[in-house]
Amino acid sequence: MSSSLTVRRIAADQGETYRELRTASLREAPYAFGETLEEALSADAAKFDETAASYAVSDLSTSFILYTEGHPAGLICAFFEETPPHHAFVCELWVAPAVRHLRGGELLVNTASAWLAEQGAPEVYAWVADANRNAMRFYQRLGFGPAGEHAPSSRAPDEWQTLLVRRVRHENAALQG
Repeated sequence: MSSSLTVRRIAADQGETYRELRTASLREAPYAFGETLEEALSADAAKFDETAASYAVSDLSTSFILYTEGHPAGLICAFFEETPPHHAFVCELWVAPAVRHLRGGELLVNTASAWLAEQGAPEVYAWVADANRNAMRFYQRLGFGPAGEHAPSSRAPDEWQTLLVRRVRHENAALQG
């Protein structure tokens, strides 16, 4: 029997859930994120509360939570760059190992991409560590391809990352030709 998966945008009162998912992701895959577990654990709970409250209403950045049988089991962030050209990004994708086989990561990426498209993004970008071959294959299966940028990681300058991109469809696409 497969679990029922749902994705919902983070709610203003979900700071504790956000903190639990971030620390779980950092415990399980510390190499995959720009923040360390120690930084997340030492952060005041109010920081997570403020982030959840902001993400719940912002048109520029948000998070989506994956639920399985009603329990939080994954997370993704979506945002627009503050500086031109204001590219849309997905980042910090994580799904609990016990439910990865249920395609929750795909559901999270597609939900976040749809939200970005609704906000007007024609493309969605993701930085992926070159050493993370599983993540690279995952994004490629979802239609992401190289965007032509390759850069050192900000957290580990001796490690490299590749910028991936995929076009997204939004309701206004027919009007734009």
